[in-house]
Amino acid sequence: MLRIVIVLMLTVSCMSSPKKRIPMNELSPTEWAELHSQTPEAVILDVRTEEEFESGYIAGAINLDIRGGAEFLASIEALDTSKAYFVYCRSGARSGQACQLMGQMGFETVYNLEGGVLAWEDDLEE
Repeated sequence: MLRIVIVLMLTVSCMSSPKKRIPMNELSPTEWAELHSQTPEAVILDVRTEEEFESGYIAGAINLDIRGGAEFLASIEALDTSKAYFVYCRSGARSGQACQLMGQMGFETVYNLEGGVLAWEDDLEE
């Protein structure tokens, strides 16, 4: 009986303390580009696959594939958490996940490109 009570208490406590969600800064392509141009030492992260990256990327972007698992996490951990990061993917979903993760890891300033590279109106590098 005591085991059942302990299991129930643990279950309830886990359910009542959801993971902390970090508010994400989601910007339109125009806002994203404008703020990036005004932010010294800003870093652009493209979290798509290498193949997607090679098909066209925003100038100055660094490719860190979010689907890379431990390699992606190690790359993110090596970044300077005090810099501003402008993150994008194809549609904004993966970069949104990356922004949430970075916020939880202590990054101070992270911006997601709303709509991803599909919404990007400027030229892409190849």
